[in-house]
Amino acid sequence: MSENPHQSYDARILEMKDLTPREKLFTLRFLDPEVGEHFTFRPGQFVIVDMRGFGEFPISLCSSPTRKGYIQLCIRKAGRMTKFIHKMKEGEIVGIRGPYGNGFPMEEMEGSNLILVAGGLGMAPLRSVLWYALDTAKYEDVWLFYGTKAYEDILFRDEIVHLMKHGKAMGCKVKLAYEVESPSCVYLERGFSDRVCKGVVTDLFRGEIFDVENTYALICGPPVMYRFVIRELLDRKLSPGRIYMTLERRMRCGIGKCGHCIVGTSTSIKYVCKDGPVFTYWDALSTRGLI
Repeated sequence: MSENPHQSYDARILEMKDLTPREKLFTLRFLDPEVGEHFTFRPGQFVIVDMRGFGEFPISLCSSPTRKGYIQLCIRKAGRMTKFIHKMKEGEIVGIRGPYGNGFPMEEMEGSNLILVAGGLGMAPLRSVLWYALDTAKYEDVWLFYGTKAYEDILFRDEIVHLMKHGKAMGCKVKLAYEVESPSCVYLERGFSDRVCKGVVTDLFRGEIFDVENTYALICGPPVMYRFVIRELLDRKLSPGRIYMTLERRMRCGIGKCGHCIVGTSTSIKYVCKDGPVFTYWDALSTRGLI
């Protein structure tokens, strides 16, 4: 990849898949085979999607770097630019620059248990971690606690149900909490009564026992979720240094030049695009406004 951080590479949209009424999964491949061969990233990093002549926006990679030949982005239709890309067609070209940010320290966590706690759209960046962990088989047990509003809002629904059925053989346990009751959620709860419940994501911790000396927690979700999930983890004596959060909502230019991602005070300033978007809870304690 180019040393120029502003360099954008052409990528073709291979597939656009509806995940929910608001989110689509975009599968892209770089036009230049050499770029595609050398492009790699760490789970938790993000790219800038460049729609030439219209604008650009940051988005986390939701595919795993273990799966070569393509990248995947889960994009919610929310603003002017995301509405524009939702209207694009398969075969059209966009620009991709990056990857940016630090990502999760996957090598440091090898041999440990992983607790992935996702809320809503936070499932997208944690999907990259999930499949990286399962593909490499370098980790002990993996838990995925996923909180969603309703059945229709479950991202990667087919994968979630597949892992509920077959995850045990892969060392993965998936649990799901939903807020709005529907026939589909009730049916799912009947089939997996020990892993699906009506409630909030912290309810999924009930009955689970973790070796806190050999466990890391990775969190991504709406801001209100962090406080309650972190409290649950601290009550279980998990060290703040073993709690990682990805603050993808604060990402902007990717290189810390626009200043929109700056948080903190004169004694502790962080650029989310450069220093993050992944931080430990220790970072949050020392940097005002980080979460």
